[in-house]
Amino acid sequence: MTEERRRQDRIARLIGLARSYRGWSAGRLDEALGRESRRAVPHSGNPKLDLVARLAAALEWDLGEVAEDLWDGGEAVAARDAIADVDRGDGGRRGATFAELDLRAQAEHRAGDSDGMRRTALAMRGAARSGHERAIAANRLAGAYDGRGRYGRVLACVREGLAEHGVGSDVRLMLRVNLANANHALWNLDASRAIASSLLEERAVREPANRLQRVAGAFCHLIRGHGHRRALQDLARPDGACDRQAASELAQRAIDDLVRAVERYEELAQAFGDGQYEGLADMSRGGIVEARVVAGELSEEDAIAEVIARLERSVAAEEAGLREAPAVREAAGWWALFGANIALASRGAPARGRERGDVARTIAICTNKASEIAEELDHWPMRERTFTLEWIRREEEARRERARPTGWTLDEEDLRGLVGSMGRFPFFRPTGWRILDEAEVLAPA
Repeated sequence: MTEERRRQDRIARLIGLARSYRGWSAGRLDEALGRESRRAVPHSGNPKLDLVARLAAALEWDLGEVAEDLWDGGEAVAARDAIADVDRGDGGRRGATFAELDLRAQAEHRAGDSDGMRRTALAMRGAARSGHERAIAANRLAGAYDGRGRYGRVLACVREGLAEHGVGSDVRLMLRVNLANANHALWNLDASRAIASSLLEERAVREPANRLQRVAGAFCHLIRGHGHRRALQDLARPDGACDRQAASELAQRAIDDLVRAVERYEELAQAFGDGQYEGLADMSRGGIVEARVVAGELSEEDAIAEVIARLERSVAAEEAGLREAPAVREAAGWWALFGANIALASRGAPARGRERGDVARTIAICTNKASEIAEELDHWPMRERTFTLEWIRREEEARRERARPTGWTLDEEDLRGLVGSMGRFPFFRPTGWRILDEAEVLAPA
């Protein structure tokens, strides 16, 4: 079955669903759709926007929910097709057992093959025969969407898995960990920290009996610690100042969690020799540096020096031709962003030793490095942070000069990164539109 045919089936299904939901006659349905319903399904499978809007109104769904079902959704259909559809080239998934597909999904996850993992997870969903297996498939699909930066989809998959009955305790644990992570990525910090705190109180996490439970505990400390660190910006007042005591207390909570995360990840790295754990421990160390500045334990100058030293080690590895584990490489990108955060926080106090030009150069160095690594790893959260921090820097400069933020040129790659970030992170969309309003967009070559 072709993708066009699938979409035609989805449109017809939604039209039928709308009629059943409303209890309408054929004539009333035609009136609501603005066309004859029996001729409403386009041959191309691509409906006009007005039909999508009318379907949304008839179903009382959000417009985005209908669009997702038509273009990216229909996953129940795709799950069946993933096994039966030879036209797409199933790559050996057809006829595989659930256990074989699960092993394949795990291998694709380690290899960073998000698209392959998505197809395998959909095949798993079609092959699942119990609530436990459906929950595992949902978790694998969440992992695939995580790799593509589609955190709204991650949330939907995880919630689907958690709604199943008869799910094993370890699978449910990982679903909840992934729920915390997706909320963190979307900056739902209260939710992410609450979930992490709840998990850290559970016996399986406090007294882990296996590797998965140990990993869950380490990750919960990381998520909560970085959540506290991110929440520090919420303490700023309209005049740019902040409650120093409240900030210091929150920063200390971030430090405490991130120190525990470092300890646990170092133990995991030593026990299993996995570069992913080394990278996550390093990412936690970088967060500690930023939090220590806010807590008053480290000067901005010394913190920036630590960040630059970390970035120089990454550059030295590149020049030596050493291939770092992706998680270690990612950690360097986060260190760069932590450095930009520190520099931005110091922008209003040059008298403490950092001249305005030094701050701007530090931010530029850090955001450039983060952007480079984000492109290399196709890392959407890092792209979003890079755009946001660069916008804040330009906005601050324009405010001082009493002008508009100018001098920003977006090429094709920049534009793809910006628009992709706007789609993946709703909280970033207002900033993205401001960037587009002020920037010069280069025409395609």
